[in-house]
Amino acid sequence: MDSPALAKASRRKDLLAVRRTLTPAEVAAAGADLLTSAEVRPEFQAAGCVGLYVSMGTEPDTSALIEALRARGVRVLLPILYDDNDLGWGPAESGLHPGRLGLTEPAEDLGPNAIAAAELVICPALAVDHAGVRLGRGGGSYDRALARTGDVPVWAAVYPGEWVEALPRDAHDQYVDAALTPSGLRLTTRTG
Repeated sequence: MDSPALAKASRRKDLLAVRRTLTPAEVAAAGADLLTSAEVRPEFQAAGCVGLYVSMGTEPDTSALIEALRARGVRVLLPILYDDNDLGWGPAESGLHPGRLGLTEPAEDLGPNAIAAAELVICPALAVDHAGVRLGRGGGSYDRALARTGDVPVWAAVYPGEWVEALPRDAHDQYVDAALTPSGLRLTTRTG
């Protein structure tokens, strides 16, 4: 039987291959639909502070989510990737600049524990399974960050085909409560 690490690497390779086929128009449309999926949720409507991220490449576009939240006066915390792959967090209103590994990051760093102020966290993923297992890119950054969020809803933004039956899991992997997809929010069995 494959180890979780090998199984994850294989799934990542397959999922990224599918994402590479997406056009910029499909990525942008998915982002607009993510906002539509989120806007109807009471957790999204009530949050005064949201942990989010600036999408890159073929990730579902998060710019509409960020803009809509900021237009409502919601504080948006965005990640800063440290050299040790941990994440700090800063406010979107501090301005954005290029960061490590092609990421776009906020100018102000409030530290790794700032994410605890979020009332909702929307994180990146390559896939989410029905039990709430999130498959990331393999650096462990979000597993560390999500361990600091406390008892707030955590959604992973993915495409509809990335909401899957089951994924391999390591002991350090943090669960998510839902998959935010362009076709709606899919609750994991952790949340009902």
